[in-house]
Amino acid sequence: MVEVTQLARPPVAPDKTFGLEAISMTKRFGDFAALDDVSIRVAPGTIHALLGENGAGKSTLVKCIMGYYAPTGGQVIVGTAERTIDNPRDAHALGLGMVYQHFTLVPAMTVTENLVLARDTLPPVFDWAKERAALNEFLDRMPFRVPLDAKVSAISAGERQKCEILKQLYLQRKFLILDEPTSVLTPQEADEVLGMLRGMVVAGELTILMITHKFREVLAFADEVSILRRGRLAGKGRVKELTPDAMARAMIGAEELAQAPARAGAFGAARLDIQGLTALDDAGQVAVNNVTLAVRAGEIVGIAGVSGNGQRQLVEVLAGQRDSEAGAVAIAGQAYRARREEMRLRKFSLLPEEPLRNACVARMSVAENLVFRKFDEAPFAGAGFWLNRGQFRDEATRKIARYGIKTRSADTKIGELSGGNVQRAVLARELSEGVEVLIAADPCFGLDFAAVAQIRAEIMDARNKGAAVLLVSSDLDEILELADRIVVMFHGALVYEAPAAQADLTAIGRHMAGH
Repeated sequence: MVEVTQLARPPVAPDKTFGLEAISMTKRFGDFAALDDVSIRVAPGTIHALLGENGAGKSTLVKCIMGYYAPTGGQVIVGTAERTIDNPRDAHALGLGMVYQHFTLVPAMTVTENLVLARDTLPPVFDWAKERAALNEFLDRMPFRVPLDAKVSAISAGERQKCEILKQLYLQRKFLILDEPTSVLTPQEADEVLGMLRGMVVAGELTILMITHKFREVLAFADEVSILRRGRLAGKGRVKELTPDAMARAMIGAEELAQAPARAGAFGAARLDIQGLTALDDAGQVAVNNVTLAVRAGEIVGIAGVSGNGQRQLVEVLAGQRDSEAGAVAIAGQAYRARREEMRLRKFSLLPEEPLRNACVARMSVAENLVFRKFDEAPFAGAGFWLNRGQFRDEATRKIARYGIKTRSADTKIGELSGGNVQRAVLARELSEGVEVLIAADPCFGLDFAAVAQIRAEIMDARNKGAAVLLVSSDLDEILELADRIVVMFHGALVYEAPAAQADLTAIGRHMAGH
């Protein structure tokens, strides 16, 4: 190994943490104001939560602060001085760093390589022994450690998130923006990571602006909160002076939330029966490993687990989008092979993740998407080929009103609707005719408060009417709210099961992490 005379170091950043203030920040895209005269102040040595529904302007605000967007108007005060931040490199030089919702690490590289290669300036030749020694010395000063010689692909989601945070600290960033930092973590990992960061904040080593949608984390770890709605500041204050209800009301304004019906009815016989199901992922590796599970009529079974542990492939097998390698599925005692006629006969419905990609055709109208299940049946079709477009529109008009789908007309392309309204349209199609088996896969991911409330209410209503519901969700709070029984999926296998009323949150988190 050739030794260089001097190790490359991160750019010089402030020795102590500092605050930040965004004043009258505005960002327009043509005539659309994504951010309209928003001002927030993040005090030094605090955790400041940024709340808001999908599309409220949170990401636009932090991208303006970090230099990804040039604001249409407004100023950024870093510490005590106004700064012009033209690009992320300018932000980094000022000590600002961002940890994104999705990992930015290179899976095929080691943790050491990911950290070292993140520096802005690098030597022509590396002395990796010295780099590892320097990193170990750095980790000795940090509240948590990571395995430096492990490949990123081999470590857990919690360790990857720690690496993302450590990378910013290693680069001497004293002000961190965290974008949904716990979305892929178990409850214990989430509390561990945020608790450690909280300790650094209290010690005066760090200031944090955290985008989140989890009120529990806001109440447990944040000092102050700012709430955006439709690109404007809708509320702010000290967390200890606010309630979850007050924060939610500021997020949604005057819009009424759907009320979920009370849990009612007794469980019936097993309606969905999965026996020894095994399936491969796209790389030919086992993703679903000998899964056996029965879901009774009038029951919601929630599958919890960190994303990437076989949940998606399981849903795809049940939806007919992926072949199984072994095992069998039955509905009401009859073999089920996920064919269209079987789905109609057995009243099988599906709310998939990413509904615009997995359940709709974006370039077709709302009306056309709403009749996918029965477009070839009377009164929508005749003589085997003739389609009655007028009946399409009449059916769509009824469902648009019943499910509160916000669209200009039934003829609007469904791809032009918001995420929440796309999911409402899928709800209308999948649930309006009665359902005996419902598979719901992350049905509320990325949606606004009103859409989430409506979707969860509809799922509970289907359960109360006797449907067997399999809820697959990366949101443990959602599973705890809706499920009658909880199972945990890890590395493609079911590793824990308990009635929801008796489920131990610590045990769930431990099994989600593979312990």
